[in-house]
Amino acid sequence: MAGLSIWHVLIFAIVVLLLFGTSKLKNLGKDVGGAVKDFKKSIREDETSTAQLNEPRTLEHTSQNIQSNHKH
Repeated sequence: MAGLSIWHVLIFAIVVLLLFGTSKLKNLGKDVGGAVKDFKKSIREDETSTAQLNEPRTLEHTSQNIQSNHKH
């Protein structure tokens, strides 16, 4: 593990807790979790819009769109 033992990681974690405190780390965790959730949501929305754009269109479907555009 690149020369790091479990003790190195444990000491690093204790120093981080002492420097930042548990409340700041908890808020940071919430912020990162919210950002990941929003990112996943935007990816899902992008995939659905891309899937709709890639649907094959028939002539009937195209003519219906043209007729509906002329009515406006």
